[in-house]
Amino acid sequence: MIRNYLKTAWRNILANKFYATINVTGLTVGLLVGIFMLLWVQDELSYDRFNKKADNIYKVGIVAGTGLSKQIFNNIIAPVSTFAKSEIPEVKDGVRIMSVGDAPFKYKDKVFYEENFCFTDPSYFSVFDFPLIKGDKRNPFPDNNSVVITESTAKKFFGDEDPIGKTVTLGQNEPVAVTGVIADYPQNSSFKYHVMLPLSRYNDLAYIKNKTSYDGKTIVSSMDADWSSFSFQTYLLAKSNTDVGKLEKKLQAIHERQKPEDAPVPYLTQPLPQMHLYQADGTDGGMSTVRMFGVVAIMILVIACINYVNLSTARSMLRAKEVSMRKIIGAGKFQLFMQFMVETALLFAIAAVFAIVLMYILLPYYNEFSGKQIVIGLTSYNVWACILVTLLATLIASSIYPAMLLSSFEPLKALKGKISAGIGAAAFRRVLVVLQFSVSVVLIVGTLVIGKQLKYIMTKDLGYDKENILTFNMRYDMHKHAEAVMNELKKDPSITAATVSSRNVVVGGSSTGDNDWDGKPKSSNLWFNQIHGDKNIIDFFKINLIEGSNFTGAVADSSHFIINETAIKEMGLTGNVIGKRLRIQKINGTIIGVVKDFHFQNLHKKIEPIVFQYRPENCWRVYLKTTNGNAQRAINAATAVWKQYNSDVPFNYAFLDDSYRKLYSDDSRQGQLFNIFSAIAIIISCLGLFGLATYSAQVKTREIGIRKVLGASVARIITLLAAEFMVLIIVATVIGLPVAWYAMNSWLQDFAYKTNIGWTVFAFAALGATAIALATISIQSVKAALANPVKSLKNND
Repeated sequence: MIRNYLKTAWRNILANKFYATINVTGLTVGLLVGIFMLLWVQDELSYDRFNKKADNIYKVGIVAGTGLSKQIFNNIIAPVSTFAKSEIPEVKDGVRIMSVGDAPFKYKDKVFYEENFCFTDPSYFSVFDFPLIKGDKRNPFPDNNSVVITESTAKKFFGDEDPIGKTVTLGQNEPVAVTGVIADYPQNSSFKYHVMLPLSRYNDLAYIKNKTSYDGKTIVSSMDADWSSFSFQTYLLAKSNTDVGKLEKKLQAIHERQKPEDAPVPYLTQPLPQMHLYQADGTDGGMSTVRMFGVVAIMILVIACINYVNLSTARSMLRAKEVSMRKIIGAGKFQLFMQFMVETALLFAIAAVFAIVLMYILLPYYNEFSGKQIVIGLTSYNVWACILVTLLATLIASSIYPAMLLSSFEPLKALKGKISAGIGAAAFRRVLVVLQFSVSVVLIVGTLVIGKQLKYIMTKDLGYDKENILTFNMRYDMHKHAEAVMNELKKDPSITAATVSSRNVVVGGSSTGDNDWDGKPKSSNLWFNQIHGDKNIIDFFKINLIEGSNFTGAVADSSHFIINETAIKEMGLTGNVIGKRLRIQKINGTIIGVVKDFHFQNLHKKIEPIVFQYRPENCWRVYLKTTNGNAQRAINAATAVWKQYNSDVPFNYAFLDDSYRKLYSDDSRQGQLFNIFSAIAIIISCLGLFGLATYSAQVKTREIGIRKVLGASVARIITLLAAEFMVLIIVATVIGLPVAWYAMNSWLQDFAYKTNIGWTVFAFAALGATAIALATISIQSVKAALANPVKSLKNND
C-alpha cells in the first residue's frame, strides 16, 4: 500500500514539475535559513550551561550611585568572597578573577602577546568545569610563580614539547613555570582566559606595591583588607535552593559592617547561565535580539509552510475528479489522508535532503559571517528537532486539511464539475496570504529600522574627535620616560598633536564614589567617571569647553577639576560653578571648567557624570593625531619609538575610529544577519505568491480568452488577475505595520540614544511590500494577458 502511495506521489510530482519545484525550493530555503537561525539562537541560550553546577553559581555585583550615575558594578571588592565563605552557610565556595588587559610572554627567543590573561583563585578549576588535562586540580598553583595555560596556548608556546615545568617570562623579567594545562574553552563560554596566574601573586607582587597613599605610605596590608577597590570579578558557589534574596542581604550586611561609613551598598547576584544575555539586575543585555531572531526563524518556517499549504489547497480543485474516482471505487478517508501525507512527506524529504546538504556546504561561511563556531553532526539534536517539528507542522497543515476538504464533497457532483466554486478553499488561502505578507511587512520595517539605527550610531556626533587618531599603551620603561617619549613623537611631521590619558576614551574606565562638594545632599551617592590626562587632553579631542578654563600644566592643576554638564545636574549645582569646591578621593580642589556632554561610552548607555583630572603620571595610554595620508608614517614613527624601550615586545596599536566600530561589531553583525534572513523570507513569500498567481492564471485561461475576444485590453486583464492579490497585500500591510512598530520600538529600548522610527519608514515599507507583490504577480499576469485567446479557448479542457 505504501509503495502504491509513493508511486502515485512521484507521478504527481513529475506531472506537475513547476509547482513541485516551487514547493521544494520554498521548503529547502525555509528549512536552511530556519535551521541556521535557530542554531544561532540555541548557541546564544547555551552560554556557560556546560558547567554542571551552573544553576548554583552566582556572579556578585553591587548597585552604586544615584541618578544618572547609578550603575551596576560587575567588579567588586576582594574580601567579599573570603568573608562569604567563612560567614554564610549557604556559600560552599568562591572564586575571584582579576582581569589584565594584555602582556608579552617570552619563551626562549619567541615572544607572544597575550590579551586574555588573569589572576585568579585556585578554586577557578573546581567551581567551574574547566578540566585540567595536565596538572593537579587540587593544587593548580603550587606557588606564586605558577601559571596554568590552555591547550592551544601550550601548543603555541612549546609546540609538541611537554609544557609542564617549562618556564616562560612574563613582561620584561618575571619568570613563571607552567604547572597546569586546561582544555580549550568551549565557544559558548563567557570565560576565555588563555593564561591564568595565582591571585596571591597579584596580591604579593603588584597589589600592595600599588596601594600606597599620595605620601608614599601603604594603605592596606592585603587585598583582603581593602574594602574600596572594585577590581575583582567574584563568583560564589551556593547550595541548591538557596534563597538569593537572603544571600544578597547577608553580603550587604558584611560590607556595611566592615565599612560602616559607606552609604547602603545593595548587592546583586546573577546566575551564571544568565550572564551572557542579561544585565546583573535582570534587565535585557541581548535577550531581546535572541528573541527577535527566534521569532524571525519561526516566521521563515511558517512562510515556507504557507507556500505549500496555499498551493496544495488551491490545486486541490484540479484533483477533484481524481479523488472522486478513488472514492467511487472504494477509497476511504484514511486512504485519502495517507495519499496526501505521503505526497507531502516525499516533497519534504527531498527539500530536507537539499537543505541538509546545503547546510554542511555553507556552514563554514555562516560561522565566519556570524562569528560563531557551530559544529553540526548527523546526530545533532537541534537540527533534527527543527526538521521534525517543521515536517509535522507542514504535514498537518497541508495534508490533513486538503484531505478532509476533498473527502467532504459528493463524487458525482465533482465529476460533473458542479463544486468548483468551493473546492479551492479561497477564504483559507486569503487568510494565509495576508498572514504571509504581514510577516514580510514586519521584516521590511525591521530591516529599515535596524539599518537606520546602525547608521545613526556610526554617524552620530559623539562630542569629541575620533578620526585619524592612533593609540597604544606605554609599557614598563617607556612609561618611566613618558615625557621624552612624547617629545620624540611630536617631532615627526606626520603627527600633528599628541596627548596621554589613563583610559581608552571609547570604552570607558575607572570611576569613584569617594567624593564631596559644598552642598552635597546626605542622600547623594554620586559616582564620577574619571579621566586622568595631561594639559592637552581637552584640546586634543576637541571637546567643547563651555565654561571656565583649561589645564595649563602648572603644579596647581593637580587640584583642579573639569567636569561635564551631566555632573553639574547630578550634583545639584546652580549658577556659576567655577571655583566651587570638589573633593575626588583624597584630592581636595576646585572646579575650573565645564565641558559639554560627550559620549565616552557606547550609545547603549546614557551619558554619566565625568571628571577630568590633571595627572599625567597616571597616564599609560598615548594618543597621536595624524591625517589619512600620513597614517602609515605615523605608525612607523610610533613603532620606532616603541622599539627603543620594548625591543623584544610587538607593537600593539589601534585607531580610535576602528575601536569605536568594534564596540558595535555584534550589533552590526546581527543587523546584517537580520537583513539577509529577512530578504530570504520575503523571497520565499514572493515564491509562493508567484505560484498562486500562476495557478490563478491557469484556472482562468478560458475566462481570459473570452474577455480578450470580447475586446478586453491587456491592462484590463492584468488588473483582473492582480486585483484580488493587491487587496490582500493592502490588508496585510495594515495588519503588519502596527506589529512592526511595536516590535522595533521594543528593540530600540536597548539603546539609550536611538533614531526615530518616523512615518517614512512605514510608508517605504508599505510601498516596498506592494511593489514587490505587484512585480511578482505581474510576471504571470502579463504572460496570461498576452496569450493568444484562440489557443486559450481551444486548450482549456
